[in-house]
Amino acid sequence: MGAKIKKDDLVQVLSGKDKGLQGKVLKVIPSEQRVIVEGVNVVTKHNREGQTERGSKTGGIEKVEAPIHVSNVAIVDPETKKPTRVGFRLETVTKDGREKTVRIRYAKASGKDL
Repeated sequence: MGAKIKKDDLVQVLSGKDKGLQGKVLKVIPSEQRVIVEGVNVVTKHNREGQTERGSKTGGIEKVEAPIHVSNVAIVDPETKKPTRVGFRLETVTKDGREKTVRIRYAKASGKDL
């Protein structure tokens, strides 16, 4: 089946510590069924100090977004700005005289294409 959530989609968190927050999908990890959402599930990461080739120090404490499970996010409907489910519709597109069937994602709540 096709991917319901893709990179650059606007999603809303349905459960967890950041419930209700909306953000853009930065990365999708299909093998683990997880997504990384901008500004959501931010964790503190401690990096070991090292040196670059020029001799400057690296490392320290930084804040990074951790992956969140796909089931805990839903795509935001472009019309209502609320979370919605995703459906697929088949359409025939004619390009250069040849017909091709393509799947189009749409928001189930409003019927708008995503």
